[in-house]
Amino acid sequence: MTPTGTNLLGLVKHLAGLELSYLGDCVGRPSGVTLPWFEDGSVWDNADMWATADQSRDYLVELYLAAARHADESIASLPLDAPASVSWWPRPATTLGHLLVRVVAETAQHAGHADILRELIDGRAASGRDDIGDDAHWAEYVERIQAAADTYR
Repeated sequence: MTPTGTNLLGLVKHLAGLELSYLGDCVGRPSGVTLPWFEDGSVWDNADMWATADQSRDYLVELYLAAARHADESIASLPLDAPASVSWWPRPATTLGHLLVRVVAETAQHAGHADILRELIDGRAASGRDDIGDDAHWAEYVERIQAAADTYR
């Protein structure tokens, strides 16, 4: 995880809740899945960004897959201009299409976070890393970047 607590399971948990709420509840298609961090309000204290001791990897991955299935059903059954309402927004009235764009943007943003976390875990850059250079090459590359950044300390 990062120094601020960003972690892979937290991202999965967050995105599951996002899809269940925006592409379920907010478009009038509640999933029936109870999310304790929504029920008790702890979502507003970032409880959706980390796994508690009783929330296993398997549980959170299955939750995300269930959220994706439910979102797919909403997208297939409703037109993009279907009315939606987000109660925690200052102006709650919106549409499925707007929420779909929002969820895609959030997912893309968090996919970037996940890739950075993956690199912190396995020490590997994106695919093709080895085609660019070996470990010595990357060590020298990172030193050059750090040296450039250090000039602004």
